[in-house]
Amino acid sequence: TRNVIHRNDGSCLRFDRNAIVIIDKEKNPRGTRIFGPVARELRDLRFMKIISLAPEVI
Repeated sequence: TRNVIHRNDGSCLRFDRNAIVIIDKEKNPRGTRIFGPVARELRDLRFMKIISLAPEVI
């Protein structure tokens, strides 16, 4: 989203695009490609397939 993500270490993260990944009930993406970076907080939320498809994890 366009909102700032505040991390526990005091850093702030903001993406310049408002992009989405559509997922199913098992937290798997419906598509097969992700073009931009994703936040590393997705790893804590167990979105491992999205992490593996993303070109960069910030």
